[in-house]
Amino acid sequence: MLKIIRSLLVFAYLVITLIPAATVLLLLSVFGRGGFIYWKIGVPYLTGVIEAARIIGGVRYRVQGQEILSRLHSSGERVILCPKHQSTWETFFMPSIAPNPLSYVFKKELLWIPLFGWALYRLDMIYIDRSKRKEAWNKVADQGVKLMNNGNWVIMFPEGTRTVPGVDPAYKTGATRLAVATGAKVVPIAITSGRCWPRASFALTPGTIDVCIGEPIDSAGRNADELMREVKVWIEGKMRELDPEAYRTIS
Repeated sequence: MLKIIRSLLVFAYLVITLIPAATVLLLLSVFGRGGFIYWKIGVPYLTGVIEAARIIGGVRYRVQGQEILSRLHSSGERVILCPKHQSTWETFFMPSIAPNPLSYVFKKELLWIPLFGWALYRLDMIYIDRSKRKEAWNKVADQGVKLMNNGNWVIMFPEGTRTVPGVDPAYKTGATRLAVATGAKVVPIAITSGRCWPRASFALTPGTIDVCIGEPIDSAGRNADELMREVKVWIEGKMRELDPEAYRTIS
């Protein structure tokens, strides 16, 4: 019962604080869609949800390799983040530790969510129609270059959707195709969020989420398929280290 109450309180915080945050963001976006509304409204709101999950829901976290992001920020290189995707948690968490503005690639259906989707539309994000694969790729390639030229990092979940802990999912090559086309570095990230915040659910389980950031992988002269295989090997190998219980039945 306590777990349910905690989860409901976190969800209530998420919704109640979304109303003023999204409203202010939408109003200010009339004057510009740049970094100001991202850093001053978007990131604080997302960080607040993560802190509510930690304080109220007992969902703690620890990060390994954050200095890698700081190093990439200092170098000014193009970067594509490829996190493991098990939960809503990492979509809220990643902007709170990234030193550059993040541009998510996401399905356009999210734009239909009142306030949240509308706010996404006013930020520097890339929304795609996944039913039109060629058009979607062209949009990612075109907008991705422009956003990276403006100092943004692109973030793409290579699995394409949230997955259950312990499965062996297919990894899509969109992120590595973009990296090869733009000369960006690819950063693999392992995240064990599914054990505390299951996919398609707000039933939080108290515990600790591990976030492990890998060394950037150079895309120069690489093949997109082979590069994504390397990303998958690193992420899935690290997931087995961080959450061995979830993978005990996987050979």
